[in-house]
Amino acid sequence: MIIDTALWSSLPAPALLLDGDDTIIATNPAAETFLNLSAKALLGQKIWEKVMIDAPLEAPFARARTNKTSLFVNDVDVGSGERAPMLCNLQFAPLQGTDDTMIVMISPREIASRINQHHSSEKAAKSAIGMAEMLAHEIKNPLAGITGAAQLLSMGLKPDDQEMTDLIVEESRRIVKLLEQVEQFGNLRPPVAKPLNIHDVLDRARQSAAVGFGAHMLFIEDYDPSLPQTMADADQLLQVFQNLLKNASEASKEGGSIRLRTFYDASLRVHRSDGTQARLPLQIEIIDDGPGLPRDIADDVFEPFVSGRENGTGLGLALVSKLIGDVGGWITVDSVPGRTVFRISLPLAPKEVDTGES
Repeated sequence: MIIDTALWSSLPAPALLLDGDDTIIATNPAAETFLNLSAKALLGQKIWEKVMIDAPLEAPFARARTNKTSLFVNDVDVGSGERAPMLCNLQFAPLQGTDDTMIVMISPREIASRINQHHSSEKAAKSAIGMAEMLAHEIKNPLAGITGAAQLLSMGLKPDDQEMTDLIVEESRRIVKLLEQVEQFGNLRPPVAKPLNIHDVLDRARQSAAVGFGAHMLFIEDYDPSLPQTMADADQLLQVFQNLLKNASEASKEGGSIRLRTFYDASLRVHRSDGTQARLPLQIEIIDDGPGLPRDIADDVFEPFVSGRENGTGLGLALVSKLIGDVGGWITVDSVPGRTVFRISLPLAPKEVDTGES
């Protein structure tokens, strides 16, 4: 069997070759990145033991092999023990010029489907935020009057009778605080993007979390120290990391682990709404072993006012998405019980692009 090594290695889609026993005999770099497994870990192993496919495919695949025909499977979750499942299309086909070798092509649908969802929800989000800002401004003024009136009333009451006026003041202040968060969301300053080391910002966020809201969690660093610099606003990126770490910590109230992982993925590119193509090779993953996102909101967690927590405002992850989008980045989430992965993809700093690093 002859394979064009350059062509095989250059394939942007994950691909595997299987022998007659369904054993993996070749894998390209894109497959290693997608499955988060090295060639050494994949070669010589049965595909059904290393690639987790959420569909009963062994029998249809066996028929396709026997009949030397292709097999196409759409919209199925594919993953491995080292990464969360992702919605994909699969293609199985006989390799021409061989007796029983099959090629498997994995086509992740995540980026395309979520970009479409992002563009459609972005307009709705802007409208919702605009309305919320207007309401926040209009509601804060009468609330100040209500708070002042309650405080004046309490001055003429006995201490035992002040419980209700104290409640009015407390609840009014809580609403004002919520309204201020809404206003903050709509009035963020433009990012001051500069070249920065991702690990410096991650370490600041981790240290802050470890002595505060995440003191009950075990933090695991899994960094690629050779990662080039990105172009981002350090303060806003720190806000993003702290928000994600806080969510992960609050989801595991009894304790657990949070893994901070960075790596380089040269194959990741996205097409923007203006027709341009963005290269986002710098990857940051924040992985926790908590209960996972509620199924009914998992697809909408980055939209404003969607929250899985009691008394949550639903603005935290919407803010995270906005901040990452403002610097040309991309954020996704994959969540199943016991494993939630928030993945941030960022561009290289311009100097790194000019030098041709990859």
